Amino acid sequence: MGLVLRRRGQISLEFMLVFSIMLIMLLYSVKNVGFDSSSPSSSTLAIQIALEEKSVANAISNTISQVYAQGPGSKATTYVTLTYLRNPSYLKKGLGIADPQIFITYGPFNGLGNGTYMGIISERTAAVYTHGTDKNVVWSSGMYQKVLYSNSSVWSPKKAVTMESLTVYGLVISPTHLNSTLKIVVEWNPDKGDSWNYNATVGELRININPGG
Repeated sequence: MGLVLRRRGQISLEFMLVFSIMLIMLLYSVKNVGFDSSSPSSSTLAIQIALEEKSVANAISNTISQVYAQGPGSKATTYVTLTYLRNPSYLKKGLGIADPQIFITYGPFNGLGNGTYMGIISERTAAVYTHGTDKNVVWSSGMYQKVLYSNSSVWSPKKAVTMESLTVYGLVISPTHLNSTLKIVVEWNPDKGDSWNYNATVGELRININPGG
């Protein structure tokens, strides 16, 4: 009987120990989900935002490259799931930007080559940096070789920003205008010029490329 009681007591102590560890982990997890600015979660959130930015930039560049490689008349569609970029509070807490906007442009810039440039900017101080400690843009290489950031007519809705002392144009999207899934449609219609249009109603980014136009 004494042996049975000792075993039961030992099991109870082990259970309480495991339960206590799980409780501590749960409390830490809840604090992280709350994105308390005093906790490491803000840094983790910033990393998640950057990864999602890179995912979108890659999707755009890869879809453009696919259409460019297929030739005139070709068309491709890509879908990207969004979690962080569509939530202003995440962007504010992770990046410290009170009035965040998403800026996207395309072309070779500052030695990085052709591709999609994407960053989170402040509506009031619209500046983009590709290098240094102030870097706030990700870049994804693309096969399509064209300078689009100098053409204001390409983008809708458009915004002019300062990009390392130069004024460049690109697409601007409010986080609240993004759906949980971003639809990217790219086509090569030789009868139309280059265009990037975002439709907030359906959550669709429609791009036309025209290497010769």
